[in-house]
Amino acid sequence: MLLACAAGWMDLRSRRIPNWLTVPGFLLGLALGAATGGWGGLKASLLGAGLGLLLLLPFVLLKALGAGDWKLAGALGAFVGPAVLANLLLVSVFVAGLMALGLIVYKRRVGETMRNIANMVGSLLSLQMPGAEVSLDNPRSLKVPYGVALALTVVAYGAGHIWRAA
Repeated sequence: MLLACAAGWMDLRSRRIPNWLTVPGFLLGLALGAATGGWGGLKASLLGAGLGLLLLLPFVLLKALGAGDWKLAGALGAFVGPAVLANLLLVSVFVAGLMALGLIVYKRRVGETMRNIANMVGSLLSLQMPGAEVSLDNPRSLKVPYGVALALTVVAYGAGHIWRAA
């Protein structure tokens, strides 16, 4: 939870999640997995990290997600293993969607967003890449800090886990 909160805070403030946070987080997740579960724990940590990196890599390559978010998912996977990480990533997509919806309404860009969605669907159906206007590289595009969505999801998961244990 501390790794997720620190990364979420940094992503919110600077839109960057630095390597000095994610790399030691990954290594600590591996070490804790090995310390608490032996070889099986290390294997689960490696599988969790690998799953996070594998699932989010296409979004990084399409420039729909930043590399810091990608590395954060890998580091979190090292802590929680593949099964929990899969659930965290799935829920975080919905959290990010709600954040995006709020941002679109707040910035009064509903019409433009609908046009961009139509553009992306058209590109998908014609098996072409969408134009630069729907890329993270576009300075006009609204960007949801995915690290924040992932951090909120991890905190909610951790709070639920603590609540059930009490």
